[in-house]
Amino acid sequence: MYKEFYGLRANPFNVNPDPRYLFLTRHTEEALACLTYGIQSRKGFVLLTGEVGTGKTTLINKLLEWLRLQQVATAFIFNSRLNTTQFLDYMMADFGIPSDSKAKSQILLRLYNWLLDRYRAGETAVLIVDEAQNLTEEVLEEIRMLTNLETFTEKLLQIVLVGQPELEQKLKQPQLRQLRQRLTLRAKTHALTLEETKAYIQQRLRIAGSNGQQIFDPEAVVAIHRYSNGIPRVVNLLCEHCLVSAFVDQQKVIGPAVVEFVARDFDLADGNAARAMMTSSPAAGQTTGQSKLDLADTLRSLANLADRFRDDEKDLPKERKL
Repeated sequence: MYKEFYGLRANPFNVNPDPRYLFLTRHTEEALACLTYGIQSRKGFVLLTGEVGTGKTTLINKLLEWLRLQQVATAFIFNSRLNTTQFLDYMMADFGIPSDSKAKSQILLRLYNWLLDRYRAGETAVLIVDEAQNLTEEVLEEIRMLTNLETFTEKLLQIVLVGQPELEQKLKQPQLRQLRQRLTLRAKTHALTLEETKAYIQQRLRIAGSNGQQIFDPEAVVAIHRYSNGIPRVVNLLCEHCLVSAFVDQQKVIGPAVVEFVARDFDLADGNAARAMMTSSPAAGQTTGQSKLDLADTLRSLANLADRFRDDEKDLPKERKL
């Protein structure tokens, strides 16, 4: 509803992990380079970790976009709460490998032959598992066993495990030491610095169609960084609701007061709550849980804005009321 008012073609702060909006910080570039190198060099196992909301899924979507342009076969498992049978079924279906048998031995044999055919043709296949901190030990062990699908010199299947810092802790367990030893490359996502937050907001506005006119006052950006702790998902949340709030008040430039109002509304009093909001429940960071959180927060915020609008309307002369 505010896009025309601010001269935008699209919503710049949508929470969806759109790869067009990937912001390349030094850490993000290093992580993307690590992932692509690991896949191209057939290293077998690559680990990507980062705090909730720091852009892991957006980065993975960018990687998937590149892999598909290279015509690399991919399987992307985003629901990690699967048992071993469900995991193998999902992987085979996403790779597009037909399998009539439900016998594990037959599934693995068909997968091996398919991978071998691709290898002989000079092609590779990539399995990406998101939210891997939720995988059971049994499924993690099954994933480790998939790395045994290899030739004498190279791995046939490239695997990327993606998860929150809890995944690193999980992999330190003695019973998972074999899996940990097979991790050849590790990459991480990080929170944004103040300068990166400024550039992040500008880039998203530019991609959404901004002509360069100032929308966020410099002091407002400083406040956004402080309240968000530089976590991109929280930056998006604050910016989105700042745009809605300022639009209701017909403010072309968003100042720090608007940011503070929105931050209070989301209980981001000192910035520390930004991380708490992202990690307060076991489902934090998952698509379904986040969608419910965003919907509830949006409804609450819009209700508050409507109350403010009605209060302002009471003070208008009768002939100017709607």
